[in-house]
Amino acid sequence: MKKTLVACSAAALLMTTVSAHAIGVNAQIGQHYTNLGVGFGTTTPGLALSGNWAHSDNDGDVAGVGLGYNIALGPVMATVGGKALYTHPKDGDEGYAVPVGGGLQLPLGRYVSLYGEGYYAPDSLSSGINNYKEANGGVRFTPISLVTVDVGYRYQALEGKDGHRDNIIADGAYIGGAVNF
Repeated sequence: MKKTLVACSAAALLMTTVSAHAIGVNAQIGQHYTNLGVGFGTTTPGLALSGNWAHSDNDGDVAGVGLGYNIALGPVMATVGGKALYTHPKDGDEGYAVPVGGGLQLPLGRYVSLYGEGYYAPDSLSSGINNYKEANGGVRFTPISLVTVDVGYRYQALEGKDGHRDNIIADGAYIGGAVNF
């Protein structure tokens, strides 16, 4: 009973912290892939919760949730965290990956910023694949605080296992945007 009370209290505290932050919905569209996401607290210091679904026309899907911690370092926002992902490659076994990584956001003025992030899960933190790699970066334009427009590059890959080929979910330029509440 005591363990349940502690777990429920921790979950309530986490949700209270996350719900106090802004909510954002975003989309990125590349030549052969789409990435849709939602974030809670991803633009402010403190805990951040995110979720996304990435789809490749040729290589399958990846969906998951992430938990990170944003640290303000002067004007730079650094993020460290991890994700729990469901992987569904077109050629291979469906499974999971638990990548760890982080990112940086660097404002270049009032309306423009640079951003980048990377996550990696070795074989020991994945199932059905040898490893998972994800990296993206770009330039973000924020004409008003509620709307952002992104131009960047995304690479997202599932390395095949047991004779299955590699599945590249994303490898190319994208245009995207977000609405923040």
